[in-house]
Amino acid sequence: MVKRGFMLEKIFKLKENNTKVSKEIIAGLTTFMAMSYVIFVIPSILSQTGMDYNSVYGATIIASALGTLFLGLFANVPYAQSAGIGLASLVTYTICGTLGYTWQQALAMIFICSIINLIITLTSIRKKIIKAIPEFLQEAITVGIGLFIAYIGLTNAGLIGFSASEVTNGIAKDVVPHLSTFSDASIILAIIGLLFTSVLVIKKVKGAYLIGIVTTTIVGIPMGVTAIPDFSNYTIIPNISETFLKMDFAGIFNNQSMILVVVMTIFTLCISDLFDTIGVFIGTGKKAGIFKVNKNGDMPKKLEKAIFADAVGTFFASILGTSNVTTYIESSSGIEAGGRTGLTSLCTALCFILSLLFAPLIKCVPMAAVAPVLVLVGASMLENIGNIDFKNYVTAIPAFFVIIMMPLGYSITTGIEFGFLAYAMACLVSNKRKEVSPMIYIFSCLFILKYIFEALS
Repeated sequence: MVKRGFMLEKIFKLKENNTKVSKEIIAGLTTFMAMSYVIFVIPSILSQTGMDYNSVYGATIIASALGTLFLGLFANVPYAQSAGIGLASLVTYTICGTLGYTWQQALAMIFICSIINLIITLTSIRKKIIKAIPEFLQEAITVGIGLFIAYIGLTNAGLIGFSASEVTNGIAKDVVPHLSTFSDASIILAIIGLLFTSVLVIKKVKGAYLIGIVTTTIVGIPMGVTAIPDFSNYTIIPNISETFLKMDFAGIFNNQSMILVVVMTIFTLCISDLFDTIGVFIGTGKKAGIFKVNKNGDMPKKLEKAIFADAVGTFFASILGTSNVTTYIESSSGIEAGGRTGLTSLCTALCFILSLLFAPLIKCVPMAAVAPVLVLVGASMLENIGNIDFKNYVTAIPAFFVIIMMPLGYSITTGIEFGFLAYAMACLVSNKRKEVSPMIYIFSCLFILKYIFEALS
């Protein structure tokens, strides 16, 4: 037992990071519980392209486990990776749905995206991008992610509903968010979970978030919200042969007239993956002190390694047969629970592997049990708003767009894009153009091209 503790200390530097084994394990379990829904949601989305559900299910779990394990061991940071829901939706509804590419061709694009992101990382372009982001925008990213997480929690809990004035051919018009009525059992359970977990957090109970999720799940059984696990006809080891190494490279380049579309599609995948990752690392790591930038704005080695590990995750995904793997925003729940090292990631990765054995049990955890944790974690990230100078419009306008567009655009990348564009514009008109890194101007131009392409496609 002593030897095992010494080995963990040597690998993860627990004392140096002011943590211990029990805290890291609780954090890892909390992160997994907060994002476990992804192993069922991703197959549901990607199977609409014609991909085999069970193969995508297996590929998503394996890619999540490999990506998270590599991230924890290589970078020693408490984050978890999995196939991104936004990126899976981009593949299903845009690349395959609107543009008409096959899922095999989409996997080829994801593979190319992973290679590009690896090159970007190895050539320090990502490092320069992060260094180019001014302090106030980093603070805004943290606040924006906090609102985004809280918004996800409120919608997943059903507390925020949506109504449409008209639905034609499955397309809703004039969709308006509203506060739901408290008549649904799932919403009532979410409120119970929110109140209970809030008390645990205020009382500073160790493992508050994990206790909140488990307790709320149990309370949901007599309420009819938590389903009883069904292990009948369940295959423990899924067959991923239907998606493994099925990339179709020839198919995406055989039509010369569509080369520009292919290039812009891959660019969109890269941009979404790149800035989602940067946003999560900056927004959560800075607040928790995991990534400490020095006075010169240099990126710490730990962050460099984390970014490289994230790029490797997408490489695994394309080979196995799922959408781009990205560092998950729900990792913040484990960080808020005290996770500070790669031991948290190791625990989460093991949970992904074990989910192959206990998937029906994991599937029973209702969104109403996870949602309260996301709301409270989001609330804790709003403290950084006091570090932004809202009296200065050159900083106030870009910060506002970052903060507001993340939840409203339902995307970390969208918030960063609007923030970059607003900051570049504000500095140009206020004769502060020389204070801005060229990277801000370069990516602002690329974002504009991306929006033009999306409007024309």
